[in-house]
Amino acid sequence: MLLGVAGLVPGDWKTIDGAVLDNVAEHGFKTVQIRVSDPQSMKDRDAKRLKSMFDARGFAMPQTVGNYGGKLIAENENERKNEIKFVKRMINITARLGSPNTYLRPGSLNPKGGWMPHPLNHSDEVFDRLIDSTKQICAVAENEGIMMAVEGGTVCPIDSPQRMKDLIDAVGSKNLGLNMDPVNFVGSLDIAYDTTSLINEFYELIPDRIVGCHAKDFTVVDTLLPHFEESIIGQPESLLDNEALLLGLQKVNPNAHVLVEHLPDDKIPVAAAGIRKIAERIGIEWD
Repeated sequence: MLLGVAGLVPGDWKTIDGAVLDNVAEHGFKTVQIRVSDPQSMKDRDAKRLKSMFDARGFAMPQTVGNYGGKLIAENENERKNEIKFVKRMINITARLGSPNTYLRPGSLNPKGGWMPHPLNHSDEVFDRLIDSTKQICAVAENEGIMMAVEGGTVCPIDSPQRMKDLIDAVGSKNLGLNMDPVNFVGSLDIAYDTTSLINEFYELIPDRIVGCHAKDFTVVDTLLPHFEESIIGQPESLLDNEALLLGLQKVNPNAHVLVEHLPDDKIPVAAAGIRKIAERIGIEWD
């Protein structure tokens, strides 16, 4: 498996230069996620420059992610259409870069953002719109030979392993896969204290669709109402069963990427050391 990072870049792809990639390499990572704010801004010469810099350092071309919102499920058809167009352009960029997949964010009806709760996010109507949007996107992904790496979470329309399988089955495209991020699915104390079952359910339901994962951790906050916060991998208070996560990923997709994410630059080395220690303990070697 390939250990990389979704971070250490002070902006989108335009800020990636030799110094940025050298810093990524000094931290021991083998790739860094490419973020795109405007797909139309990247020309062929830009893609060639990025590929050349990655190749020069022996980096694998990484997952791409677009800075779009939560409109794939929007009630407003113009908004939904524009978001679909954005993601289709991300597929084109990903193909030009020679990257293996691009991130697919299901979205939310909450105007504050695609990872915010809304009372209708789990409704059948919203799920049907997501299926339709994803079908349109995957038609382009199939033509370009790019995998879509859909992610989910308890606040969005894809809130469980079964719901993820339902989406993949309903879309019916060989180019739709899962970007594992089990922390996003921690919605109750029962799940928080048994993440092994959550992780293994993904591997049991859709073992052939997992393209990689985002590596982070979480803890339960001591309050009256259930509250969870992200934490650093490998810390005593962190609860995610990263052994089960890595062992399962090694079994179903030994070529998958594992990207450390959601941390300020100064905390990334600590998280990287944490996941490396876990991998060493269970006999997993990084590419």
